[in-house]
Amino acid sequence: MKMPLGWAKEFAKIDCTPQEYADRMTMSGSKVETYACEADGIKNVVVGRILSIVPHPDSDHMVVCQVDVGEAQPVQIVTGASNLKEGDLVPAALHKSLLPGGKEIRRGKLRGVESNGMLCSLAELGLTKHDFPNAIEDGIMVLDPAEPEGRCAPGTPIAEALGLDDVSVEFEITPNRPDCLSVRGLGRETAATFGVPFLDHVPAVRPGHGDVNALLRVDIENPQLCYRYAGAVVENVRVKPSPRWMRERLRLCGVRPINNLVDITNYVMLEYGQPMHCFDYKYVNGGHITVRNARAGEEIETLDGVERKLSEEMLIIADDKGPIAVAGVMGGEFSGVYEHTTSVVFESAMFNGPSVRTTAKKLGMRTEASGRYEKGLDPNGCRRCLERALELVQLLDAGDVVNGVVDVCTRLRDERRVPLRTDAVNRLLGTQLTRGEMVAILEPLGFVMDGDDVIVPSERWDVERDCDIAEEVARYIGYNKMPSTIMRGVAAARPTERQTFREKMMNALTGYGLYEIESFSFYSRKAFDAVHLPEDDALRTAVVISNPLGEDTSIMRTTALPSVMENIARNYNARAAECAVFEDATVYLPKGGPDVLPDERERVVLAAYGAGWDYLGMKGVVEQWLACAGVREVRFTRNAEGKSYHPGRCADVWADGEKLGTVGEIHPAVLANYGVKPRVVAAEIDMETLFAHRGATPVFRALPKHPAITRDLALVADETVPAADIEERIRKAAGKALESVTLFDVYTGERIAAGKKSLAYNLVMRADDRTLTDEEAEEAVKKVLHSLAELGIVLRS
Repeated sequence: MKMPLGWAKEFAKIDCTPQEYADRMTMSGSKVETYACEADGIKNVVVGRILSIVPHPDSDHMVVCQVDVGEAQPVQIVTGASNLKEGDLVPAALHKSLLPGGKEIRRGKLRGVESNGMLCSLAELGLTKHDFPNAIEDGIMVLDPAEPEGRCAPGTPIAEALGLDDVSVEFEITPNRPDCLSVRGLGRETAATFGVPFLDHVPAVRPGHGDVNALLRVDIENPQLCYRYAGAVVENVRVKPSPRWMRERLRLCGVRPINNLVDITNYVMLEYGQPMHCFDYKYVNGGHITVRNARAGEEIETLDGVERKLSEEMLIIADDKGPIAVAGVMGGEFSGVYEHTTSVVFESAMFNGPSVRTTAKKLGMRTEASGRYEKGLDPNGCRRCLERALELVQLLDAGDVVNGVVDVCTRLRDERRVPLRTDAVNRLLGTQLTRGEMVAILEPLGFVMDGDDVIVPSERWDVERDCDIAEEVARYIGYNKMPSTIMRGVAAARPTERQTFREKMMNALTGYGLYEIESFSFYSRKAFDAVHLPEDDALRTAVVISNPLGEDTSIMRTTALPSVMENIARNYNARAAECAVFEDATVYLPKGGPDVLPDERERVVLAAYGAGWDYLGMKGVVEQWLACAGVREVRFTRNAEGKSYHPGRCADVWADGEKLGTVGEIHPAVLANYGVKPRVVAAEIDMETLFAHRGATPVFRALPKHPAITRDLALVADETVPAADIEERIRKAAGKALESVTLFDVYTGERIAAGKKSLAYNLVMRADDRTLTDEEAEEAVKKVLHSLAELGIVLRS
């Protein structure tokens, strides 16, 4: 929100520098982003009076002017403009002057004739014809002779003469303070901040002619989206430029002046924060305005010349023929004010904020009006704003006001009362203020005391309870003056067990020599083909992003393997001799339609290539990592499906009958897709399942007091029997006495029958309370051999 400081001083008589104003307003809660004066970019440019004009001796299009600039002697300036005459008042940029944009002017010679400066045009002063309608655009700017002589006397700084010397202050207005999206609202804040009276203006409309009810009817069909609609009629309008003071204020607020009637609506919007619109009465068919939802198939051409299709949830303003405006957003093509306009309808309405925002977004046309409506304005102020517009019409002689106002109101903002509990406010702020001190802060802000209750102004919908009252008090005491207090109570913020487990497991992987990576959670469907995911695989069903950054980021990932493989390929292409990485990734598995949130699962993916990294190496890392998690009963079963992995070098990882993930060597075809030549091994572990099967917290266990008995078993089994199945049977058959079992040799060759393999296991048996006997050890071995015989496994002879 931009506001001229001079305009704010109409509501609060203050005397301070712009810097002091910015500092004090920021400390009282109205944050000033920046401030600037238009004159800051103009130096040594003054008003000059043309004394004489003679042709240039060596140019057909230039003239030599003697210019009175308020000094003892006139200055000579050469110009090529043809619109000047003796006696004209013009902007004269003297030697070593500065113009907007950093352009510097110095004396010099033009075709051999000395020129001590330059006469300026509108554009050279950073202005347009909208700012000064009487000036021309393709010549030197000639000041209006109707201006008071003192303001445009020769030698007067041009910033002062043209009204460029006011300061524009830009505020950052938070969404809960739409009342400060107005000069009046900021004026009240200014008065309270500086401790001066707030000089509010009450609009006064002189009696006009006729009766507005004979010319205008208003109906509201959807009171849920339109709370109030007030309209007035002005006849015999006289469309012309606005007076200079109004144009200056609009320009400083960042609004382009257009004509007196349109400028009045913009001026009132800036002054009171209430968007307004001005309709040409002859285009309001039937003199009947209806606020309703758009009907199927309706379209409207808006003021910006774009044909827009309307949908049924959009609120529009219509006459007897159809839409003439999109409510709260923009008027239709024929709803403006033109040179041939004779009568106008002024509108001051209040629409539902969320509805306006939704409509503006769907139409792709967020405007100044929609930006204000969507924050929630005060319907109680509609009538006042309309009366202010009519007052300005009479002040500017812009037309003849028709008596009366058509005011259809379906909802006003009820009076809100908040108890003033001084103890609660002091407890929140850590202060010891009296009730009188709090009242002295609240009343200048528009709050009214009624006994122990605070009556909240209707525009302050953000004040509802004790903490809101405390905020108002605190910002005018000064946050920098608030007493420092020690926090009461004990903050017991600790990581959850799940967070502690995750940190432990990630640290373990880092300790194994892997580097953690982090990639985007979205990619394209091409990633499924890159990792050889079958066409009927459930993982190909992904959440589609409705507004993706591009085709390569159009879906949420269902597997993180493509993300990790891209990193592997990037490192390989960067000529990294070896690489070992992992990612704690989130995958998104759809659970239903597009309106149902997906199942977000945490998956850890490991991948590596280079020296020392093969299938057994990665399997060893996974085994050690699972042991770190306390998962003891881990089984690896062959995975012959392959998919993204080599079908002969891939295994699924299980714990207590539930699958944890997969470990294996990446399929050569997948490596070819990513342009990677060395073998790559990888593993995928579901962290949710791993957390569910984690072991208990390790406890101290004393070293064994009794000796162990070891036995080596050389077994002959079919090549198709997995070693993991053999180990499982050994553990179950040996019973509690078995401390460990280790496979230390695998042999196939001439001394073993075809289709057979020899596996050598070392069994360690021990009892905690006594020394095992040889008989007990032999009995355990017999049970093991008996169980293995069921699979056709025998001792090697």
